[in-house]
Amino acid sequence: MPAPFARSVSPVRLVVLVCAAQVLAQIGAYAWPALIPRLMGEWDLDNTQAGWITGLFYLAYAVSVPILVTLTDRIDPKRIYLLGVALTVVGHVCFALFAEDFWTAAFARVLAGVGWAGTYMTGLKLLADRVEGALMSRAVAGHAASIGVSGAASFLFAGVLDDLFGWQVVFWASAGCAAAAWLIVGLFAPAQEPKAEPQAGRLFDFGPVFRNRSAMAYGIAYCVHTWEMNALRGWGVAFLAWVALTTGGGDSWLPATLVITLVGLIGTWASVVGNEASIRLGRQRLVRVAMIASAVCAAGIGFLGPFSYELAVALILLYGVVIWLDSSSLTAGAAGSAAPGRRGATLAVHSMLGYAGGFVGPLVIGVILDLSGGMSRLGWGLAFLHIAAAMLIGRIAFALLRPQALAGDRAAA
Repeated sequence: MPAPFARSVSPVRLVVLVCAAQVLAQIGAYAWPALIPRLMGEWDLDNTQAGWITGLFYLAYAVSVPILVTLTDRIDPKRIYLLGVALTVVGHVCFALFAEDFWTAAFARVLAGVGWAGTYMTGLKLLADRVEGALMSRAVAGHAASIGVSGAASFLFAGVLDDLFGWQVVFWASAGCAAAAWLIVGLFAPAQEPKAEPQAGRLFDFGPVFRNRSAMAYGIAYCVHTWEMNALRGWGVAFLAWVALTTGGGDSWLPATLVITLVGLIGTWASVVGNEASIRLGRQRLVRVAMIASAVCAAGIGFLGPFSYELAVALILLYGVVIWLDSSSLTAGAAGSAAPGRRGATLAVHSMLGYAGGFVGPLVIGVILDLSGGMSRLGWGLAFLHIAAAMLIGRIAFALLRPQALAGDRAAA
């Protein structure tokens, strides 16, 4: 689309504007998980149904992202981005207008998931095609930080608006913010066709990506990483609310939505620090340590957290640091392992694997809780324990595939 103000926008300002747009587009992404404790009761949902609604957002992302992100190798990413944000707006509006049970909520979240597939990585690709050099590195860091901060804030955003105005307003506000993101990119991002890659091959030929052992090692690790990250995002508020209810804990001084917001903010910091540590200590070493630490935390949090609300909060915050520690390192590893001309396809497969795990994690937690007779100390313990098992399997696969270090990384011991 025409961008009437694009010619007057400097590269630095463009980075700032796109990062601001990503904050606005992401702010409603976790509204549903933040509202699970309330809407489960109002709509008479069981844990499995709540897990499906959470997981379908990520499944829609996983199915759509190989197509939408790969298209940015041949089509201006701006066009894909604007399509994604428009679908995000429609998804939020549908939830506000029509959601009243499992099926209507699931449909709205699927739309939002497809929208997010056209927004997240395509926003990064949009910047990659328009800025270069040192600014490109800062743009990647800023983009990651904007996504992390906004995703974290979405829990508090939803909790505050729900308390003041009701849950429908949460989704109307989310739709309005996403519409503002559409306007920012539509007006200020210059049109630019992707750089031609004569050796790129067929557009949707993912075979070379799957044969790239290093990229697949980081992709499989990202799968279990997103599995646990989205399991915590999807059920963290519900877990803390249950602990507060059963222990009489003082969730008024530190409500569950604020805790999960803090988890995301601390996690964003941990992701940046972890990527720097991977450069200095060795990327493979950092990933291996983070995966083992995640398995240990997951194995204990569901059994220990229910003893007191304060203990549960402390464990959740610690777990958030460990989960996010290798987040940037894994995506940077996949991008750095990509063959020339296939970076878009590699990131598409990487995202697909990650959000396939993001679909499974929240769903399995809901299923385990129902099979265990509902929310209980045993149920939560087993629910988090399954994440530890997934992390150990991912750790073994990562070692067997022997990923490469990136240029500039210290060689792993």
